[in-house]
Amino acid sequence: MMGEDTDNILYEQVVSVWVRDPRIQKNDFWHAYIDYEICLHTDSVCFNKKISRVRRRYSEFVWLRQKLQANSQLMVQLPELPPKNPFFSLNNAQQITERMKGLQNFLTQILQSPLLLSDSCLHLFLQSELRVSRIEACAAGLTHFSVTQAVQRCGLRRFHSEEDVQKDLSLCCDSDSDSSECRDPEPQIKDLAMNKAASTTLLYSRREETLSSSSGSP
Repeated sequence: MMGEDTDNILYEQVVSVWVRDPRIQKNDFWHAYIDYEICLHTDSVCFNKKISRVRRRYSEFVWLRQKLQANSQLMVQLPELPPKNPFFSLNNAQQITERMKGLQNFLTQILQSPLLLSDSCLHLFLQSELRVSRIEACAAGLTHFSVTQAVQRCGLRRFHSEEDVQKDLSLCCDSDSDSSECRDPEPQIKDLAMNKAASTTLLYSRREETLSSSSGSP
């Protein structure tokens, strides 16, 4: 009886996903791509965050499918992505719409698999702003933040105190950046102060030398 109740609860849980709002993003003057907003609403216990929005491009969907297939060890037959079109145009509304629908259908199908729902890469893809290399690192436990922390940080943009600003500064630098300059701002502040003090001392020394030269001249 208890098992039946549990099955009913799991069955009634809803995971709704939409792929929408295609936008052209420019890398530079010659190169551009389209990314799409992924909106997820759920009451499933599989998700720590019940509502989320992130943006992903087609190549990231390709990475996700390959990663899920490898992680599931071929135990799940994954749905296909919309095929890559060598003649895909950023100005062709019909092609963009068809690809967008295909991406949504792909996500809708994989979110019906309990095995795939246990994959950390899927959760980070859907509910974090990490790029794919950082998703792999986080899922493998190679980052100082957990999967849950990466998900909860997604979309935080407002601050209410100086402490919140400092937390977000640390978050932005650590969550999706390989730059060592972001790791610890305090040494940089100290270095800046020391450099400023050294510059001031040098300035005073030069002034003293100038005054001495002036007083010693006939």
